[in-house]
Amino acid sequence: MKNTKKRGMVKAGLLFLVLILMGGVPHAHAFLGFGNSASWKEEVLLHDGGKIVVTRSQTRGGRGEVGQSPIKEHSITFTPSGEEKAITWKDEYSEDVGHSNFDLLALHLLNNTPYIVASSYGCLAYNKWGRPNPPYIVFKYDGTVWQRIPLSEVPVEFTAINLVINASAHEKKLLDLGVVSAAMVKRFNSSLTQPYLKTIVRTMLAPGSIGVSCEELIRYKCGWGAPGEFNRKHFENICK
Repeated sequence: MKNTKKRGMVKAGLLFLVLILMGGVPHAHAFLGFGNSASWKEEVLLHDGGKIVVTRSQTRGGRGEVGQSPIKEHSITFTPSGEEKAITWKDEYSEDVGHSNFDLLALHLLNNTPYIVASSYGCLAYNKWGRPNPPYIVFKYDGTVWQRIPLSEVPVEFTAINLVINASAHEKKLLDLGVVSAAMVKRFNSSLTQPYLKTIVRTMLAPGSIGVSCEELIRYKCGWGAPGEFNRKHFENICK
């Protein structure tokens, strides 16, 4: 009896695997990510009222506190209107911060030139990327590679935050939806009250306010610490 039951479980497992490989299970990508990875599609509302569907993916891993599962890497892929070649922006694992660097906030296009607006993923990344205020790190695609640009070079037409923020916290719901409409993107972000996460702000935030409140840290040879002679000597000794 036990052997019969065991054989039945094995057959069921094999059948489920076959269904996944054949695309017969809804949202099979939720199971195919053997490295705790997931992917979904989002409808992005652009500044001119147009929409573009993007594919987002993320993989968990890296260093985190007990009970946490940080994002090791994530990406967004899209094809501008009238173009044939897809464009991908990717944020990969960084040893100095222990996981990925950014939280995606917005994707905008002007004359088919893409811009990515992101915030830092944690305080180490915030310090690594120069403690920006407003707390955005912006990238522009020059046709070959993504280049970081200052916020002052972002077209004033771009005001909307139009991607799901903190996708790691919403991962299950995003996978259940499969394709997230622009209206649902707005709903996912509706609980956020910080002004810089409601719209792209162009003026500095008050020192110490949410978004720019991370303690100032410096990356020494083998760790992060507050600036100052004491820490400089400390890390010189332990980094030998």
